Amino acid sequence: MKKRNIFLTVFFFGMFAAAFLFPSCNPGTGHSDKNADNLSGKITISGAFALYPLTVKWGQEFRKIHSKVTINISAGGAGKGMADALSKMVDLGMYSKEVSPEEKAKGAWYIAVSKDAVLPTINTANPVIRELKANGLTKQKFFDIFILGKIKTWGEATGTRSNVKLESFTRSDACGAAEMWAKYLQGKKQEDLQGLGVNGDPGVADAIRRNAGGIGYNNLNFIYDIDTRKPYQGIDVIPLDMNGNGKIDPEEDFYGSLDQVMNAIRNGVYPSPPARDLYLVSAGKPTNKAVLAFLKWILTDGQKYLSEAGYVSVSPDKLKAGLEKLK
Repeated sequence: MKKRNIFLTVFFFGMFAAAFLFPSCNPGTGHSDKNADNLSGKITISGAFALYPLTVKWGQEFRKIHSKVTINISAGGAGKGMADALSKMVDLGMYSKEVSPEEKAKGAWYIAVSKDAVLPTINTANPVIRELKANGLTKQKFFDIFILGKIKTWGEATGTRSNVKLESFTRSDACGAAEMWAKYLQGKKQEDLQGLGVNGDPGVADAIRRNAGGIGYNNLNFIYDIDTRKPYQGIDVIPLDMNGNGKIDPEEDFYGSLDQVMNAIRNGVYPSPPARDLYLVSAGKPTNKAVLAFLKWILTDGQKYLSEAGYVSVSPDKLKAGLEKLK
């Protein structure tokens, strides 16, 4: 199956419109600390959709105590975040995969700030959703769908009589979600993934919602509603049959809510990849005082916002290492 790029109406646009159209996070009414009046400046951030919702939350909370700092945040994929950071178009890039030796050689400086995961997604009107929820799919089945492109119907995917066409969707933009999903599939790369190319995490989610026979993959925050902690209307998760026994055992059944999945990621039950650390990167160690203060706050007080925002903390050792790099 050859990749093609399409443009779709983004279902999630309303969720993030304010940040895209008004990128400077509005100051809140929270109590200012004694250093608030001494810190000012501008911070520019771009990159991974995976980290975007959390970074917006961090920006809003940080400005409640440092109202003279403006923070401009835009999503565009991990590849854009790294490219913008290395070219110094932005102060920080949001990055959702491991920083490569080549990127380090180009001067990439980075810290791990949180963790999430990529999950396989389907439409809730999928003709064999009952079988999928009960039995899941093995890594080999996902490999046959996304890498080999040899499974053409949902009957072939599930061993049923369904002749509904299986339509796979992948990312057309350079991104961490595709890289992590491909890496899970026997160490492949984003360019190995087959399917209809869609721009952005919201685009893939919307494509799945519009296609009853669709299959894709999404970051956690584009599957689960942060308020209800349940999947968004029209989208659901295909459970991973991790032990390959043809059914979803109780220990593999943790997709009912955002908090259940977060616990599975936190406890290492959900595999890594496609679970992964998320990073903020820059061209060399930042020198902007506002940026340094923001990063230090993220690694300390800012960590308390992870759970409510649908993210998992990285290990204490990684947080400590990040603080050491800021000294």
